[in-house]
Amino acid sequence: NQVQSRLPAAAKPALGPDATGVGWIYEYALVDKTGRHDLAQLRALQDWFLRFGLKALPNVAEVASVGGMVKQFQVVLQPDRLRAFNLTQAKVLAALKGANQETGGSVLELGEAEYMVRASGYLKTLDDFRQIPLMTNDAGIAV
Repeated sequence: NQVQSRLPAAAKPALGPDATGVGWIYEYALVDKTGRHDLAQLRALQDWFLRFGLKALPNVAEVASVGGMVKQFQVVLQPDRLRAFNLTQAKVLAALKGANQETGGSVLELGEAEYMVRASGYLKTLDDFRQIPLMTNDAGIAV
């Protein structure tokens, strides 16, 4: 209420989910007693499957992931090699972004059925990164 008078008349402030552990209602842990899954696999299960299912439940404001190992790739650029190929950091970044996305296609109709067409192009392995074309030569061939 103390700040309300300083806000524009059209502003409608609202409280978001509590960002601290104080507001947590429920806490759970993923434990693999078989030893077949490492911490990165358990975290991926949480982030890509469980979190979305739990967040879809009524009255769930937030599902916070804590712990585990988050998989990440780091691309380390070598300025001398970039200069040798006349590449910029921006061009490399654009190529990475372009290669790491999901694209919706269209609908394919077969008889009475309709199928959604989409291209999933997320980078998952080191080889996926190696296959990203950064430029083309004079013949138009990706290098």
